[in-house]
Amino acid sequence: MNDTELRDVRVWTPDLEWEEREDGSWLIWRRDSLGDYPDRLTDKIDHWADHAPDRTWMAERDGDGWRRVSYVEMRDTVRRLAAWLLRANLSADRPLAILSGNSIEHALIALAGQYVGIPTAAVSPAYSLIASDFGKLSSIAEQITPGAVFVDDAQAYAPAIEAAIAPEVTVIALNGTLPDRETHAWADLCTTDPGADVDRAHEAVGPDTVLKFLFTSGTTGSPKAVIQTNRMLCANQAMVLDCYAYMADTPPILVDWAPWNHTASGNKAFNVVLWNGGTYYIDAGKPSPQAIGETVRNLREISPTWYFNVPAGFEALVHQMERDTALRESFFRDLKLIMYAGAGMAAHTWRRLEELAVETVGHRILMTTGLGSTETAPFALYCTDPQEGPGNVGIPAAGVTLKLVPHGDKFEARLKGPNITPGYWRAPDLTAQAFDEDGFYKLGDALRFAEAGNPAAGFFFDGRIAENFKLRTGTWVAVGPLRAQLIDQMGGLVKDAVIVGEDQESLAALLIPNLDAMHDMAPEADRAALPRNPKVVAALRQRLAEHVAQSTGSATRVTRAMVLTEPLSLERGEVTDKGSVNQRAVLSHRADLATAVYEDREDVMTPAEGVQA
Repeated sequence: MNDTELRDVRVWTPDLEWEEREDGSWLIWRRDSLGDYPDRLTDKIDHWADHAPDRTWMAERDGDGWRRVSYVEMRDTVRRLAAWLLRANLSADRPLAILSGNSIEHALIALAGQYVGIPTAAVSPAYSLIASDFGKLSSIAEQITPGAVFVDDAQAYAPAIEAAIAPEVTVIALNGTLPDRETHAWADLCTTDPGADVDRAHEAVGPDTVLKFLFTSGTTGSPKAVIQTNRMLCANQAMVLDCYAYMADTPPILVDWAPWNHTASGNKAFNVVLWNGGTYYIDAGKPSPQAIGETVRNLREISPTWYFNVPAGFEALVHQMERDTALRESFFRDLKLIMYAGAGMAAHTWRRLEELAVETVGHRILMTTGLGSTETAPFALYCTDPQEGPGNVGIPAAGVTLKLVPHGDKFEARLKGPNITPGYWRAPDLTAQAFDEDGFYKLGDALRFAEAGNPAAGFFFDGRIAENFKLRTGTWVAVGPLRAQLIDQMGGLVKDAVIVGEDQESLAALLIPNLDAMHDMAPEADRAALPRNPKVVAALRQRLAEHVAQSTGSATRVTRAMVLTEPLSLERGEVTDKGSVNQRAVLSHRADLATAVYEDREDVMTPAEGVQA
C-alpha cells in the first residue's frame, strides 16, 4: 500500500458481531446501535430553514454563474408547491411522476410531495426522450397510475405523454404547454398560498408514509416500483452519518451528475445534503467524451468535500486531470472521501487517483465503496478501512443484519434492517419472492470473505447470482470478479466487458471501448475507426495475452475478444443512464456477436503470438 498518509477524516468505529450456523450460513451485525432518528425526512427542511436560512441548499448552472436556492427559500417554495399538489387531489394512489432529469425544480417538487405525504416517482428521462415505443414508460404509468406529471419542456415530452400517460392526467410544465391536455405553468404553482391544509397534511406524515417510488433499471424486464418510506430513508441517512461522521462537523458540499431516478443519487446523495445542511451543485455533465467538459468546468470552480462517481466517470476524470492542473487542484482541495459504485473500479484508476492526490495535496484521499440496492435505500454495507486496491464492499451498517447463505462455492447476501423496502408497489407476488422465510431481503449478489472466516475484514463482491454461468465442462464462472479483472488488465483501453461462454469450452469477451484512451494511443486515427486501428489492436492483443498468462484456470481465462463498435442501447436495457452495463441484456440482444466471437473473423482478437491460450 502507498505509505503516504491519508488526509484526516472522521468515520465510524464499528463494533461487529457474528455467528456461524450449523447449516453453513452466517449472521453478521453491529453491536453498536443505530440510535434515534426522525420519523420524517422533511423535518430537515424546517430544521435547516430555521438554523441556516441563508445557506445555499442547491445550485444549478446559469450561464457563467450559478442560480442558487437557500434553505429558507426552499422551504417557502416547497410549501407553496405542496399546497397545489394537495388541492389537485394527488395521493399515494395518484402520485406525481417526474419525467425530467435533475434540476432545482425537480428537487423542489419532489420535496413538496414528500412534505405532505404525496409520493413522487422520478422516471428516467430516456424512457421518454430516447425510447421509440415508450414501453417502459407505459409500464411505469400502469403500475403507479399518476395523477400528474412534471416535465421541464412540454414540447420535448409531448410524444411520450401522448403515448404513455392517460389523457386525464394533468401536466405541470416548466416551459411550454400541451394544447390537448390540462397544463399548468410552474410559475402559477409557485404563487399558491400555503394554508392550514399543508400543516395538517405535514403533521399526518409518519414513518410508514410512502415518500417516493424508485424503479429498478428494467434491464431484465419491466421496471419494478420499489416503495420508499420515511422510515427507510431516515434510517438510511442515520446510517450514512454514522459512517461519514465528519459531515456532522462540516456540512457536505457535493458536485454530482448522477440521475435522481437511481437510488445512489436520488436517495443517498440528494438526502445526505438535506440531512446535514449541505450544498448540492447539480452537474449537467456526464462521464462521456461529449459531456465530460461540463463536469470539468464545474469541478474547476467548486471543491467538493465528498465525491461520488461510477468507475467510468473516475476514468474520464483521471484522463482530464492528467493535463489540467487547475481541475485537480480544485478537485482535491477540500475532498475528504471518494466513493465509487455501480461497477468494479479498475486498479490502474485507483492507483492513478491516489498518485494525483499525493502530487496535488500531499495526501491520499480515502477511497471507499459499499453494497446496496434500490430496495435497501441504498446504504447497507460499506468499507472505510484503507485498502490496497478496489473491491472491498465492507461490513454492515449500524442497524443492518447481513445473512450469508451458501450458494455452491459462494455466499448469497441477504439483508434485514429499517432501511429495507416493505416491497414493490401493487405487486404482492414480487414482494413475497424478494424475501426469505426469516424476512431477509434477497440482494441477489454473491460475496466472499476478504479474509477467510473473518467478517471484520469485509467482503468482496463475487458476482450477481443470476449472471454467473457454467462452461461446457461444468465449471462455474464468476462473472463480476472476472469482468473487473479483465477491465483492469486492459489498461484503460476498455470501459467494460461482457463475458461470453455459457456452454462453451472457453471464455470470450465483448469489449466496450474507451475511445479517449484509444485516441491517445493513435491520435492520427478517426475516432470511429479506433477499435480497428493496428496500434490499438496490437495493444489489446498484448494485454489479452498478459491476462491469459496470469489466469489460473478456464473459469478465469478469456481467450478471445471482440470490441463493440455499436454503442450500448439504453432503450434495450443494455446500459442504464448511470452507465452500468447489464451482462444478460447485452448477450440477449447481441446473441449474434456472442456466437461470432468464437469464429475466425478479422475483428476477433486472440492473444499475441507466443502466448499459450
